[in-house]
Amino acid sequence: MNRLNKPQLFRAVVIFIGIIGIFADADDTQMAQQFLTDIRIQAEVAEKAGSTAVKGSDGWLFFAPELRHLSVGRFWGDAAAKVSRALKPEYADPLPAILDFKAQLDKVGIELILVPVPAKATIYPEKISDQIAVPSRVDRNHLEFYDLLRKQGVNVLDLTTFFIRHRFTKAGPLYCEQDTHWSGYGCILAAQAIAEAIGDRPWLAEVEKRDYQAEMRIVEITGDLWKALGEENLPKEQLQLTFVRERTADGTCPVAPWRESPIVLLGDSHNLVFHSGGDMHSLGSGLPDHLAHRIGFPVDLVAVRGSGATPSRLSLFRRRDNMKGKQLVIWCFSIREFTEGQGWRKIPVIR
Repeated sequence: MNRLNKPQLFRAVVIFIGIIGIFADADDTQMAQQFLTDIRIQAEVAEKAGSTAVKGSDGWLFFAPELRHLSVGRFWGDAAAKVSRALKPEYADPLPAILDFKAQLDKVGIELILVPVPAKATIYPEKISDQIAVPSRVDRNHLEFYDLLRKQGVNVLDLTTFFIRHRFTKAGPLYCEQDTHWSGYGCILAAQAIAEAIGDRPWLAEVEKRDYQAEMRIVEITGDLWKALGEENLPKEQLQLTFVRERTADGTCPVAPWRESPIVLLGDSHNLVFHSGGDMHSLGSGLPDHLAHRIGFPVDLVAVRGSGATPSRLSLFRRRDNMKGKQLVIWCFSIREFTEGQGWRKIPVIR
């Protein structure tokens, strides 16, 4: 019997591993597709019933439009108008608007970090479907879109893998069980990742640092999905929140957005939840607060409830200051904005 020499044996092992990888990838792709089909059906059922809340397991609730977004497939280029719920077909594709905004910022030397907030179902798929039992990456269209953006020079901070790695901790889930937003701990991890992405840019040293303190409390919230479900006998969710306060000569006070900050935090209500109070559940424990705690000074907050795509950039446009004094824009919004919002217009923020 002829024996394989070492080079032949090595090539055989490589080929075998490749074949195993192909089959494993095929199985993973099939599993992900089954999951997406399942959540699409659940979203359709909820929509026909006139509800935005979809019941998952263990008391978890999911937002039907977000489930729909995950299931529609490609949402840019020629496919955009077919899947988007934008007001006009010409505003369906997010890619031109994002690239246009980056080009405007580039022109005046301002950096952009795009931070799409992963879908709750991407991080906790087993809570909405029995088609998948492990936290694999089910949002492959997002991976493809982010890769396309990066090739065009956009700095995309994809939190998904980081969130999956930390999805079960003593601090609790990264998303609210009864609300569309991330949890208090999700805010903390997002702030950590963003601060690490900002790094030690030279201009940071020129900003006077402030002193902060943090305190943890348990808070009961009335989640938007809890209200949408309409089952008042369902116990409300309790969350562990960490409140950040600034130390001053007169004591302490909540972190307030700073208009003169070199950093703009732009986007949707994920930047307001647990920060702005009222129906955003609490004051002083959201992403802007934890980001200030991490970097040592407050951010300039431009966040719009309902849509962080076009309306948030319109808010910047209405300032009419060409973003003078800014160094960095952190554009943070839910991934469902790609198809479920008002659309993606080009806005002349810099003129």
